[in-house]
Amino acid sequence: MTELEVENREIERKFLPANDGWRGLAAGRSIRQGYLCIDPRRTVRVRMSEDQAWLTIKGQSRGAVRAEFEYPIAAQEAEYMLEHLALRPVLEKIRYSISLAGFLWEVDEFLGDNQGLVLIEIELEREDAQFPRPDWLGQEVTGDRRYYNANLLRRPFKSF
Repeated sequence: MTELEVENREIERKFLPANDGWRGLAAGRSIRQGYLCIDPRRTVRVRMSEDQAWLTIKGQSRGAVRAEFEYPIAAQEAEYMLEHLALRPVLEKIRYSISLAGFLWEVDEFLGDNQGLVLIEIELEREDAQFPRPDWLGQEVTGDRRYYNANLLRRPFKSF
């Protein structure tokens, strides 16, 4: 079985915003995420949002597709991992989840060294799936490694 044949996979496309038209369409929630492993072939991430937490393992991206395994974990365990095991810095962002025409858009507004960066993501069922393009959707950056969350640790947005 190849990575693209595995059932647990993510098909995600990323964009920069064209404007601030997305603001006010959803309430934001704080997210902290840290990486336990950053490797070209895999990443292991711990994420917390409010009192919920997840451990996520992702494979290497092939276009917009990659293997993804995500497991809920205890908030106390996530706190420990973020404080003691995660690479530095831990990413902080505000996520806005916007439903539009049957699709879920996730808009991440980054904080800290990545302040000023806003990324918009959509997960799809198929890589070639058609979806509505709101007027606030700008340039696609799906294959641009600078915008991978894990890479924002090594090279923050302020250094672009």
